[in-house]
Amino acid sequence: MKKLIMISFYTALAFLMAGCARKQVTVAEQNGWKLGAQTYTFNHFTLVQTFDKMKTLKLKYAEVYFGQKLGEGFGDATMDYHLGAGTRSKILELAKSKGIKIMACGVVTCETEKEWEDVFGFAKEMGIEVITSEPTLQQLDFVEKLTDKYKISIAIHNHPKPATYWNPDTLMAALKGRSLRIGSCADVGHWERMGIDPVKALETCEGRIISVHIKDVAARSGQGEAAGEFAGQHDVIWGKGVCHVDSMLRELNRQKFQGLFSIEYEYNWDNSVPDLAECIEYFNQQAMEIFQKK
Repeated sequence: MKKLIMISFYTALAFLMAGCARKQVTVAEQNGWKLGAQTYTFNHFTLVQTFDKMKTLKLKYAEVYFGQKLGEGFGDATMDYHLGAGTRSKILELAKSKGIKIMACGVVTCETEKEWEDVFGFAKEMGIEVITSEPTLQQLDFVEKLTDKYKISIAIHNHPKPATYWNPDTLMAALKGRSLRIGSCADVGHWERMGIDPVKALETCEGRIISVHIKDVAARSGQGEAAGEFAGQHDVIWGKGVCHVDSMLRELNRQKFQGLFSIEYEYNWDNSVPDLAECIEYFNQQAMEIFQKK
């Protein structure tokens, strides 16, 4: 009898713990939307400190950038695809201890085919699913072969002009007839800064969106080149800018997008966590409204 009671107790405890775990999964995540952070958001801090901040914000997915100092326990090392096997393993252990999966890396550019091979090899060993990059038009044939060889996607990022892919029409023309493992890393803030409606740009890239650099930006503070770089359109808390984040999320839902949303918040660098908490709350509220209507 006593044994039966103990079994029942532990069974009930297991169900309770499972229930708590389920509660930690947001409505967005239940529907395939993975909200994480591009670690460049925290480029004033080390990767160790970044993972601590992400844990505080309950962000489970990271897109790492090369060049960030790793921090305490790693000496002077920086995140790089040349890191040795021991350091790579230690980074993965650190991420796991914080409840974080490294899903992507970038933005990467390579000069040679050997460099591309090294990046893909690094990504494979780290369990990375997406390489965010801006390959040249001439490199696309080789990169396409690597995506199929390694089963890892390339998400082509749109830096502002004169970068090659600043306009979504250029990207879609370059991708015509290519593997679906090559697509867009939709940086919606850069589209807005280039005078391109982010919602319409997402429509243009339908079927090719692999990941999103999600952000909202302030209204323009001036006109033309005289207004300075990006005309004062710095990042702002989502829903308070001009990118229409709510409409972008509805459009991505219409497209049945499932994948990584990387927060790339390039403002208030030294104390961005309160701003990011508001962004995350806005995102989750919008996701609840979108998915509960289904």
